[in-house]
Amino acid sequence: MPPNTSISLLNLGKLSKPANTLIEKISNATGVLFEPYQIKRVAKAKAEAVRREAQSEIEITDLHRRAARRWIEEEAQRQKNMEDIAAKALPQLEEIAKPDSVEDDWIVNFFDKSRIVSDNEMQELWSRVLAGEANDPGTYSKRTVNFLSDLDKTEAELFSKLCGFTWMIENMNPLVFDFEAQIYARQGINFDTLSHLDSIGLVQFAGVTGFNLFKLPRSIVLHYYGRPLRLNLPKDDNNELEIGQVLLTRIGQELAQICGSRRVEGFWEYVRDKWKVYLPKPVTEKSSMLGSNTRNTPSK
Repeated sequence: MPPNTSISLLNLGKLSKPANTLIEKISNATGVLFEPYQIKRVAKAKAEAVRREAQSEIEITDLHRRAARRWIEEEAQRQKNMEDIAAKALPQLEEIAKPDSVEDDWIVNFFDKSRIVSDNEMQELWSRVLAGEANDPGTYSKRTVNFLSDLDKTEAELFSKLCGFTWMIENMNPLVFDFEAQIYARQGINFDTLSHLDSIGLVQFAGVTGFNLFKLPRSIVLHYYGRPLRLNLPKDDNNELEIGQVLLTRIGQELAQICGSRRVEGFWEYVRDKWKVYLPKPVTEKSSMLGSNTRNTPSK
């Protein structure tokens, strides 16, 4: 039977330069990104070698044949998982991506951990890590990749919901002021779930206490999914600001960028009310006129 000649993600001529480079980099580092028919051919050849070796010692049994078939199917599925993740990553590459600067060891480790992932949503998460590293090498540590291999889908979904409360304040910070408040409870964020995310290493959860930012200037602008909020703090410098009961760990910071979180309706207003004492005082027409009259009052 002639080999399958259908177009796959490895038809390099149809991809952008960064995509070509990434695929070549993956192939060189792992040596396993082939066309689907090729992986099956390689797997069958290896299985045949195993069969011949076994036959030289004992008579082949149904058990050996089933083991060989299982090996072929498992390797084919792992190859499909790898190609699916790589294919999902390609559209996310930027024109200024630098996949050639990604370390080979990082790629080998990445696909060693991700090849067993067949769930579509988890593959999307892995693809964002691969694309993110190719766009800006060094963004994701091996430790984060290894952590992701132990993260189950339920935990990933929970973390994504928590990140729906994340503001940009120097770094990414999920603002959880009171985990018993309804706005958090509706998203499944409570003492137990926060404690679990703490136990697996994604967050630091302070329980009933909280965290503060220090050495802040008088005027700061914070952002919630691109929407700004300006605060005027009481002192000219060295101000403090309470930011709630949760901080992201380094792994949490890296994964928060690509976890697929969505903003929570009404949360910008909720935080604004929490910090209302720091909101800039509105300039009214009356105060503006008073200021103008004061400036125009002649001296006696």
